[in-house]
Amino acid sequence: MKPKTRSKIRIALGKTYYTIKRYGEWYFGKIKYAKTLLNYKLDYTVFSHKTPLFRSLKDVDMWYQYNKVKNLKIAIKNINGIVLYPGETFSYWKLIGKPTKNKGYVDGMVLFYGSFKPGIGGGLCQLSNLIYWLSLHTPLEVVERHRHSYDVFPDSKRSQPFGSGATCAYNYLDLKIYNNTDQPYQLNVYLTDEYLVGEWTTIEKPMYTYEVYEKEHKITLEYWGGYVRHNTIYRKIYNVDGHLVKDEYITENHGIMMYQPFLTTSPE
Repeated sequence: MKPKTRSKIRIALGKTYYTIKRYGEWYFGKIKYAKTLLNYKLDYTVFSHKTPLFRSLKDVDMWYQYNKVKNLKIAIKNINGIVLYPGETFSYWKLIGKPTKNKGYVDGMVLFYGSFKPGIGGGLCQLSNLIYWLSLHTPLEVVERHRHSYDVFPDSKRSQPFGSGATCAYNYLDLKIYNNTDQPYQLNVYLTDEYLVGEWTTIEKPMYTYEVYEKEHKITLEYWGGYVRHNTIYRKIYNVDGHLVKDEYITENHGIMMYQPFLTTSPE
C-alpha cells in the first residue's frame, strides 16, 4: 500500500459514477431491503455494545465531536427499531438517506485520504462502525463492508481489534447486512450522555455466542518510507453449552499509518 494522490476532478467523477450506480442498484435491482420500523423491542438480546461519544484526539478541536453527536441523533431516528426479516437486506445509507443541511445535519469530521476535514454529516462512521461490530456477533451475514484505508489516530481507549469497523460515504460506501436466518432481527440504537449504544434483538433465545478477535497483527515499514498496519479478523462460535463449534475467518485489514508507530500511549 502507498498513499494515493488524486486530482479533484478525478475524485468528483469517481464519486458521481459510483453514486449513480448505487441508485440504480437501489431502485432497479432485485434486493429486498429492510424498511419496517417498530416502536418496541423484540424479546431477546443477541448482542449489545457501546462506544464513547467523546475522545481526546491530538490536534482535533472538540467541536467536531459535539457536532458529531448532533448528526448521530438525526441519523439514528431513521434506523432505530428497524426489523430485518428473513431474506431482507439492511442498507445503512438507503435507510438514513443523504445527510444535508436541510435535514439538520451540521459539519463534522470527515476522514479524507489520511487526514480529516469538516463535512456535512461528519462523524456518522461511528454508527456504521458500531453496527458492523454488533453484526459480527450474530448469525447475520455482512454482504458489503468497506475498511478504512488509513489508520489516522493512535489507539485511545480502544477495546476492539484494529480494523473492526466499517467506513461509510454516501452512498457508494455502504454497509449491507443480509438476514439468512429463519427469524427476524431488530436493530436498536440510542445515545446517552457519554455513549452510542446499539443492540441486535430477535424473537427466540440465541443458540450461539460469538468471540471476535484478531490474528497476525503487525506493522511493516514499506519501501516508500511509511508504515502500514495489518491484521486478520476471526471469530469463534460457541453453542449454548459453551462448546466451540466453529472458528472462522472474517476479513483482513491494511491501513496506512498517519502517526508515529510503536507509541506506548496516545497523545492527548
